[in-house]
Amino acid sequence: MKFVLASHNPGKLKEMQEVLGQLGVEVVLQSQLGIQVDVEETGTTFAENALLKAQAVCAAGGLPAISDDSGLCVDALNGAPGVYTARYGGEGLTDEQRYRLLLRNLQGLTPRTCHFETAIACAFPDGTVLTAEGRCDGTVAYAPMGTDGFGYDPIFWVPGLKKTFAQLSPEEKNAISHRGNALRAFGKVLEGYLGAPNRQ
Repeated sequence: MKFVLASHNPGKLKEMQEVLGQLGVEVVLQSQLGIQVDVEETGTTFAENALLKAQAVCAAGGLPAISDDSGLCVDALNGAPGVYTARYGGEGLTDEQRYRLLLRNLQGLTPRTCHFETAIACAFPDGTVLTAEGRCDGTVAYAPMGTDGFGYDPIFWVPGLKKTFAQLSPEEKNAISHRGNALRAFGKVLEGYLGAPNRQ
């Protein structure tokens, strides 16, 4: 089975391939299939945004489309950046500029507790929608550490491992990350769907 990932992010693709590949699902970026759809994320929750993207790409490509919407929610910033994580600080900023802005905005504030959250939606051409969610708790580091991962990984500190996401191997990160947790939950939902006797 082939899923189209409603994203242009190769980092997300790699993480999805590693988890969903174990279920025999091939995941490809929408750009690999020439699907040129940019969905405006107008939802107020991660789940709403994930569904918007999955349904739009499914409609455009005629294949099952999977999407996730993820974000960093910082307690001292009242849950910000939240659904605006990828657009924090405005358009045109690099990942590094975004997380350095976050560090500046957090100066002098406590607590530094935060969590990453992921909502996954998979839209099928027959109208079926499967969803799952995942979460990983941590704190915001005082300075970026590590070179792996993407996005806010260099400042997301995992107290139990005493490392940031960017200091973890892909295997270590997938074992505990919000996206890894959401994908494992989604995998169980997908297994149930694929095994349903009344599925066409």
